[in-house]
Amino acid sequence: MTDNKQFIFGIHAVAEALEAAKDIDKIFIRRDLNGENVSHILDMAHNLRVPVQRVPVERIDRITRKNHQGVLAMMAAVTYYQLEQLLPQYYDEGINPFVVVLDGVTDVRNFGAIARTCECAGVNAIVIPDHDSVTVNADAVKTSAGALNVLPVCRERNLVQALQLLHDSGFMIVGTSDKNATTYTQPDYTGPVAIVLGAEGNGISPAVMRQCTMRVKIPEFGQINSLNVSVAGGIMMYEVVRQRLSDGQQVK
Repeated sequence: MTDNKQFIFGIHAVAEALEAAKDIDKIFIRRDLNGENVSHILDMAHNLRVPVQRVPVERIDRITRKNHQGVLAMMAAVTYYQLEQLLPQYYDEGINPFVVVLDGVTDVRNFGAIARTCECAGVNAIVIPDHDSVTVNADAVKTSAGALNVLPVCRERNLVQALQLLHDSGFMIVGTSDKNATTYTQPDYTGPVAIVLGAEGNGISPAVMRQCTMRVKIPEFGQINSLNVSVAGGIMMYEVVRQRLSDGQQVK
């Protein structure tokens, strides 16, 4: 049984948490549970971009033995942000923004390692989708060595639209790819930049890759040709740092 401090359970308690706009990572609802109250929860979750998963009641029972009524909310370990909130702030403060976007990364250890490097490299925010993605939980915070406690994480309903917002805000969108790509050291990263990293194995999805204004590759000379995504991310981030320092900029 999991520590109940990380969860809110019960139809009315979860509804109240949503009405108060509490930061919730995910909501579990019993697979066959319906009704007006459940519909209300689903509507609020949709509006707040909170993922909902229909599960067998046994899944919820494994988390808590309390009277959960078939509804349980997993609380977020951090406060999530929205890009449209942060971007004006960066420009108002004279910040040359640098963000990292994760497309389909689900391994919490990779996420934590990426976040740790982001914080060290002066990245201003991490962007993740609200579905098919890792979330900020206690394991991720621990793996990040606390970086996720200080680094803003934006959870976006539509990653394609988020990238379009970045593009419209003057960002160069850089996707890592091994097809039709230039060497990662060639582009100029001294302006606003977003580095997009895809899941290991699948890489960046086609829809997201179409939003990238630049495709880059990291040369590999071994036999397995498979850099871990957190390692690839670190290489990319510190190329941005190198160029900005060479340009006389202050990093973060």
